[in-house]
Amino acid sequence: MHLTGKRRAAIFIGLLPALLIYVVFAIYPILQSFYYSFMDWNGFNEMKFVGLQNFQNLFDDPLFWRSIKNNMFVVVASVLGQVPIALFIALLLNRKLKGIKIFRTIGFMPVVLSTVVVSLTWNLIYNTKDGLINELLRAVGLDALAQNWLGDTKWSMISVCITVIWQFVGLYLIIFLAALQNVPEEVLEAARMDGASEWTTTWKITVPMIWDTIIVAIILCISGSLRTFDLIYVMTHGGPSHSTEVMALYMFNKTFTNLQYGYGSAVSVVIFFFSLLLIFIVKKLLGQKMV
Repeated sequence: MHLTGKRRAAIFIGLLPALLIYVVFAIYPILQSFYYSFMDWNGFNEMKFVGLQNFQNLFDDPLFWRSIKNNMFVVVASVLGQVPIALFIALLLNRKLKGIKIFRTIGFMPVVLSTVVVSLTWNLIYNTKDGLINELLRAVGLDALAQNWLGDTKWSMISVCITVIWQFVGLYLIIFLAALQNVPEEVLEAARMDGASEWTTTWKITVPMIWDTIIVAIILCISGSLRTFDLIYVMTHGGPSHSTEVMALYMFNKTFTNLQYGYGSAVSVVIFFFSLLLIFIVKKLLGQKMV
């Protein structure tokens, strides 16, 4: 059906406020970051054009490469943790069970909680002296397994990733539940009548039919993991010994602690292109996998 000129104009006028807000608060800051990345600026004095010097200094900094390594750990842990767990729970909850809405609400609850509240709560759980984990280990006679979870470089990144996974599983749970609601019941019923088991029905019919949604969830997971900041900032401040410092936290420290706005903008540009590269690779690897 073709839209008339008046209809197009009405649609454009309706979208214009949202478009303007998006341009002002999303597109314009990105363009500003590109511009500032070529400058030496502390936020107060006059800007000085330095070309690609910020990028050269960035790639020569071992701490930056360590932040990339830490960020990739978060990305891998999130994709392999959040998406499979959320899909598994969604498949379990996609049934006619009593109190199913309560379970769905509980699953989504961590997503709507403040990240600061989540971080402080898990700090208490990981507390060395009287945290929940260590107290449980001591209660069952496994004192030797009690650890300084956030203060030991061997365990700090793993501990942070567990918190990240716990907080955002509910988001992908809701996405998968919505996708599963759109799988035709007739197709599943026909498969059962042909003798297909529950396992076969799930992996040969249900999962392929929501594969596009799974890819979107993975892309959202990667994007969100690369922007991880507030949770780690509250829990560890990037420590101990930079063992949990990710790219966003590295950028924050350089920009607002060291007042290197040009350098910090260069970091944001690298994060931007790094995100695009990872998403492109994922789409290439998974885009045709289930077709």
